[in-house]
Amino acid sequence: MSEQNKAAQRRLYEEVFNKGDLSVIDEVVSPDIVDHNPGPGVPPTREGFKQFVSANRAAFPDIRIEVNDILAEGEKVAARFTMRGTHRGELMGIAPTGKQVTVSGIDILRWEGGKVVEHWGNMDDLGLLQQLGAVPT
Repeated sequence: MSEQNKAAQRRLYEEVFNKGDLSVIDEVVSPDIVDHNPGPGVPPTREGFKQFVSANRAAFPDIRIEVNDILAEGEKVAARFTMRGTHRGELMGIAPTGKQVTVSGIDILRWEGGKVVEHWGNMDDLGLLQQLGAVPT
């Protein structure tokens, strides 16, 4: 099951974030997901996840997430990733800067019956804000 869960997690990054196909969320994310680290201002639910993806794709229309490492044990899959994109839309009240950003992060997803039921995540938000010029380096 671990290999199937790793493939499904890669699919989330590729099809949802990179290609913008939000219908995949309904296929692989449980309606009862518990998101322990939702994006700012979004609920910790499947709908909140859709809002998070939509906001990031609007802010970074050329967003690209690359999986650097992916590990699985039991029901959990951990992925270390790099997100790249050009800031062309508003993000958390920050007007578009046109700056290209590179941000690293880690997601841990717990899978049950082929669907994500829990999410923990950590991204270099400070580094992102510094690259956008919103906070000093």
